[in-house]
Amino acid sequence: MKILFAIQGTGNGHLSRARDVYPELVKYGEVDVLISGIQADVQVPFPVKYKMYGMSFIFGKKGGVDIAETAKKLKLFKLINDIRKFPIEDYDLVINDFEPISAWACKLKRKPCIGLSHQSAVLHKRAPIPNERDWKGEVVLKHYAPVTDFYGFHFRAYDKNIFTPVIRKEIRALQPINLGHYTVYLPAYNDDVMVQQLSQFENVQWQVFSKHNKEPFSFKNVHIQPIENRAFIESMASSAGVLCGAGFEGPAEAMFLGKKLMVIPMQEQYEQQCNAAAAETLGIPVIKQLSKKYHERINWWLVAGEPVKVDFPDQTADIVAQLIKEHAPKSYENIQRTLPAVG
Repeated sequence: MKILFAIQGTGNGHLSRARDVYPELVKYGEVDVLISGIQADVQVPFPVKYKMYGMSFIFGKKGGVDIAETAKKLKLFKLINDIRKFPIEDYDLVINDFEPISAWACKLKRKPCIGLSHQSAVLHKRAPIPNERDWKGEVVLKHYAPVTDFYGFHFRAYDKNIFTPVIRKEIRALQPINLGHYTVYLPAYNDDVMVQQLSQFENVQWQVFSKHNKEPFSFKNVHIQPIENRAFIESMASSAGVLCGAGFEGPAEAMFLGKKLMVIPMQEQYEQQCNAAAAETLGIPVIKQLSKKYHERINWWLVAGEPVKVDFPDQTADIVAQLIKEHAPKSYENIQRTLPAVG
């Protein structure tokens, strides 16, 4: 069976999750990987057959998506051409983690496309949403990478096809300790803003991982270094707490490691607003921006914040087995017969 595993390359969470999903998929067939997007910093330990430009939301430097830069870097005609020319008919099964080229190629050629993503769960009617709804954000989220069926991941299992987060094996293998520092990943803020704001908390050592600087430097108690997978997870595992955007995998991993967590949802990014709403239901403190206005709240978190207890079991193999069982073409009945029992 030929499987296409299509992954969104904006942000790091999709690729982090793919590290554990890919080894499960190769048990069932020949897997080709498509990654589209230009905003990821994480490398993957498996071959990538298609690396495409896709359509990315560009992170700004003041807490939100840079709409002007996103529009500037959108290559619409290339995107349409890539969708039309992509050989989607070569695959027996298409599994999509919020990747637009394969999703729209499937839609154009009336081929099933199975979502395996966090966004599928965010769109579910039982998932938390912010008090202030963003209809434009909802439309983008719904139509960016359309699928015919889905398996979703969220902080809670809100329905039968929604599961708790995929925590990659390298995180599960860690032994968390507390060396007293705080780990920071806020890709929508530039280094100057983070230094200016975080240095005000003079008794705290901040280890900041930056998208905007390729060389490490320190200013007072703020230590900036380029984002790098191993360094980041070691910092997080040995931290007193994590301050990060309201993405999905990063906050989930911090919670799994038993770290106290505060999130700042990216402005003009509806998915992160939804994630923040879901995080709040777990008791995670949320602030709107990294600014003086929220210093008192940050200080409270530093002094009195507590970790939130979660149960994120390792279900990746079972979820992939369920997906294959339900969606592999009937011509692969021999695969179906050998699938493990799910549940």
